[in-house]
Formats: sequence, structure tokens, C-alpha cells
Amino acid sequence: MNRRRFLGLAGAAAAAPMIVPSRVLGLGNWPSPNSRIVMGIAGWGMMGPGNTENFLKERDCQVVAACDLDKEALGRAVDKINGHYKNKDCKAYHDYREMMARPDIDAVMLAIPDHWHALAATEACRQKKDVYGEKPLARTIVEQRAIVDAVHNNHRVWQTGSWQRSTSNFHKAAEIVRSGFIGKVKRVEVGLPEGHVDFKHTKDNCTITEPPARLDYDMWVGPSEMIPYMECRVHMNWRWHYNFGGGQLLDWVGHHLDIAHWGLGFDKIGPMSVEGTGEFPPHDAVWNTATKYRVEMEYPHNVHITVAGGHPDIKSGCKWIGTNGWVWVDRGDKLECSNPKWQGAADISDSISHVHLYKSVNHQRNFLDCVKSRKETITPVDVAHHSAIPGHLGLISMLLGRKIRWDWQKEQIIDDADANRYLGREYRSPWKLV
Repeated sequence: MNRRRFLGLAGAAAAAPMIVPSRVLGLGNWPSPNSRIVMGIAGWGMMGPGNTENFLKERDCQVVAACDLDKEALGRAVDKINGHYKNKDCKAYHDYREMMARPDIDAVMLAIPDHWHALAATEACRQKKDVYGEKPLARTIVEQRAIVDAVHNNHRVWQTGSWQRSTSNFHKAAEIVRSGFIGKVKRVEVGLPEGHVDFKHTKDNCTITEPPARLDYDMWVGPSEMIPYMECRVHMNWRWHYNFGGGQLLDWVGHHLDIAHWGLGFDKIGPMSVEGTGEFPPHDAVWNTATKYRVEMEYPHNVHITVAGGHPDIKSGCKWIGTNGWVWVDRGDKLECSNPKWQGAADISDSISHVHLYKSVNHQRNFLDCVKSRKETITPVDVAHHSAIPGHLGLISMLLGRKIRWDWQKEQIIDDADANRYLGREYRSPWKLV
């Protein structure tokens, strides 16, 4: 191309109008690029699609990247995101570290198996990303502590997917208890699910096979022990094997026990003693997590908490029992009180100081608002840590077959070296938790 031709084309281009979508310029109802939160998402299994859908609904959030170790799941994620924006801008990633290294990404959503939480979350914090992460906080207490430290040391905003705090019935129940309507709380009953659920309908595929070409199984196992591939214990069903998850106890403790702590004002403390019993399949079973369990715990201020799954005397949800009555709450907008008048916001007695708890009506929106304001979310990292610790301790007690005493300030099991070894786990090479 000669000089005259080049200048002619350049002049024509300069004279032609440029058509730019209004959302790029921040016109109309679209926020300006400078006020937009740019996100990447990791995990397209059980919680990933729903979380992402909620972020896509928020106009000041733009999802630009997706990561998954299953090519088919990754393809669905990218198609969903691009379909929403009607473009091809979402980039696919196999390695979460590459996605998190992008300087234009402000925050990440992590919906990955428990055994990956610590590595992915600490890397996100190291790369100065704010994090929306699923519960429980991590696979072990040591891993959870690493996440807590990474969040604080890097001044990150953290939101845990314990979304019940952003619903009205759980919020109201906790306020009733904190306001003193039921008197001094003596006992709390927390009912969780029992057994196993085949989320992927793969129970007929519980045989050892070669991993499918679409899945990087070696990296999917990651820091955990390498065990043979079975379709029925990877996507979604990984939670039923202790190599990857913690069964119903750890899957749900970050929901209903989290609410129990909220109502008690125990967000940053823990039990003093823990005694758990459970029924387990054989250790080498395809799914080996406890199918039935019960954990009895003594807390400060003479509060006894029972967490159970598969025990009819402990009703699903959370029930606080005090000297003047009780309150029970569960999913499905369920809320019952020994005095029905307590359920009405207008029936607050002047003789009782009404406690107004942190209010959120949308869990993802709360996260985005806090990313902008740099304030604490409704389920920050310390809350997630203390909500899950009793589940980990309950499992340790069940596995050891004895009661353990817990120093919640030092985060150590008292006078029991064998039990303290269960607080963490060895990583498979070359993975390391820094």
C-alpha cells in the first residue's frame, strides 16, 4: 500500500461515524465503565449458574471471564454469559490462576468443590480480587484460617454464599432472639439433611473408568489424594466423599448453624467442647461421608447447641429455646414462635431493646455494593470461618470416637495431639498452600 492510498483510507475512516453501544459509554440506564465491577467466575456445576445469573442481572456488574476444568461445562458458561450480553467477549479459562492474573478483573465468584476453596481463594486475594465464595469456607480449619488471613492481609471484600441471611424470615427470627423476646437462650437445635443425594443421576455409573477427554481429572483432584475416576463422584456428587467434601454436615452447617450463631451473637466465637456420633459407609465406599450424625456442643454463656441429621427429635432448620419461649425458622418462608405476636414487627415491646441486624435483601447485590463501598458484607470471611468450624470439629470427634475440647481463641484442640492433626491435611504434589 502506497502513502497516498494509506492516507486516503485513514481520512475516510476518520470521516465515518463510529457506532458504539450505549452500555460502553454509560448512556441511558447503563452505568459508566468506571463504575462497573468486572467479574470472572470459576465453576459451572451446582451453584455457579445460579450465582452467575444473579450477577448478570445487575447492570453495574460485567462478567468477562469463566473458568472450569470440564470443557463442556465451560462452554455452557461462556455461551450463557455471551448470550446475555449478545457478544463474544467472555473469555474461557482452564487454569484459574490465568483468569485471576487479569488486571481488569475486580472480583471473582468461586463455586468449586470444597477441596479447591483454599487454593483458589488465597490466589484471588493475592491478585487483589474481591471474592464471592461458596460455603463451607474450606475443606479444613487450617485451610479456612489461610483464607481468613489472605482476605485481611490483602484488604479484600468477601461474601460467603450463606444466602439465608439475605432472606426476611431468617433475618426476622434472628432479630427476635437477639432482642431478648425468648429470654436467655439455653439451647439451640439445628436440623440438617441426612444421607446422600445423587444430584447428577449417575448412581449407575459408579464404576472405575478412564476420565472423559473433556475433563482434566488430574487437576480436578488437585491437592487431594489421587483416587480412581468414577463419574458418580465428581460433578456435584463430590461432596459425598471425604477426599473432596464433607457430606451433609459440612454442606449445610454454613446455612442453619450460621443462622443459629447470628441469632445468638456468636459470629466470632466457637464451642468449648464438641462430641459427635455418626453412621458411616465403609471407608472405601464410593460415597463414604456420614449418612446420619449428631453433634452436641457447649458454648460460652451456658448455651448448648445440637446439630443433627437423621434424628427425628431435631427438626430441620434452627430452633432457639430460651427461658421465656422459643423461635423456629426454616427455608420456605417458615417462621414459628411460641408467642405468635413476636412475628409482627409492630409488636415490639418498649421494655425490650429491639436489635436491628444487618439488612440485605439480595445476597449478590450486597456483595457488589460492598465492593464499591469497601464495607463488610452480610456474611464476611470471619463469619463463614466460625460458622463452619463446629462442623469440622464435629466430624473430627466422630472420626476419633471421643469428645474434644476446643480453644476457639487459639483455634486448637486442647490436650489432644492426635485430634489436632485433623485440623489440616497433606497436599498432593505439586500443590502447596502458602
